[in-house]
Amino acid sequence: MGDFKGRLIALYQYRGFVLSMVAREFRSRYMGSLLGSIWSVLNPLALIIIYTVIFSKVMRAKLPGIDDSMAYGLFVCAGLLPWLFFVELLNRFPNIFIEQAALLKKVSFPRITLPVIALCSASINFLIIFSLFLTFLLVTGRFPGWVVLEYMPLLIIQQMFVVGVGVMLASMNVFFRDIGQFMNVIIQFWFWFTPIVYTQSMIPEKAQALLSFNPMTYFLQAYQDIILRGIGPDYMNFKWHFMGALIALVAGFFVFHRLADEMVDEL
Repeated sequence: MGDFKGRLIALYQYRGFVLSMVAREFRSRYMGSLLGSIWSVLNPLALIIIYTVIFSKVMRAKLPGIDDSMAYGLFVCAGLLPWLFFVELLNRFPNIFIEQAALLKKVSFPRITLPVIALCSASINFLIIFSLFLTFLLVTGRFPGWVVLEYMPLLIIQQMFVVGVGVMLASMNVFFRDIGQFMNVIIQFWFWFTPIVYTQSMIPEKAQALLSFNPMTYFLQAYQDIILRGIGPDYMNFKWHFMGALIALVAGFFVFHRLADEMVDEL
């Protein structure tokens, strides 16, 4: 417990380093481009327009049970945006210590800052794209109201889980390099095993039963209900998800604590 507390204190002491690295990542992502940071708005805006306008107006995709020409596009965006937030970390975390091997060898700083920097960067990206999505809902007269704030508790639980799993994978991947590649394959299957571009009712009953074992199914259905129906989630249905996320978080930082001192030698 003392070591864990010490790492938290060190993280607080290096908060300036974390903030500067997050700002540096944001700038470097668009450095050298003509429009610069404007791309941080244009890219997500293009994604929202593609899924809402193209699917709804050009392909005329319909969502069963909802009489709205844009319902299917909103359905996809409501689930896809938090899924991308989830996957951005799940993709990045396994290689985070390997990618910063040179920095870890040359500079003395708390290694736990690297996952925190990744989390902060991903959170900023999500806030930008989600704000644009809410603006789009306002402009089109489809804003669900203050119930949209109920995204936040679900996102916190969701990201607690991915941070715990991600930190564990990042620590282990230093010693077993196949983990990062394996996760790329898992994520591809996980996407199609999650009701993002289809509703659960669209698939056979046997397949619907399988989806109930996917924890992301419940999160995405809750997000979609908030946007399309203005209905907030029943948080009691997420008590086990919260417990699982908490266990993943504790397990992830336990593995990190056990392996942190040997990482530099392995790198």
